[in-house]
Amino acid sequence: MSKVCQLTGKRPISGHNVSFSNRKTKRRFLPNLQKKRFFIPETGNWVTLKLTAGAIRNINRLGVYAYLKKLERKGVDHGVDLTIK
Repeated sequence: MSKVCQLTGKRPISGHNVSFSNRKTKRRFLPNLQKKRFFIPETGNWVTLKLTAGAIRNINRLGVYAYLKKLERKGVDHGVDLTIK
């Protein structure tokens, strides 16, 4: 299961653990991914998305349909069918 946000595209980044003696060892910083179900009233469908906490906050602010439409205008492929029934 990949650790990538479906809407923002955030993915793990690499860095270092730094000890008190300043020794550096490799580590990964993982995005805060959550699996969340949304109901889109405009289409009448439920969608399950794997999102970062930041994307969930944006959806709460704008609404799921408006946020997906905004990403569509930017050219982001989100994989959700938004055709109105």
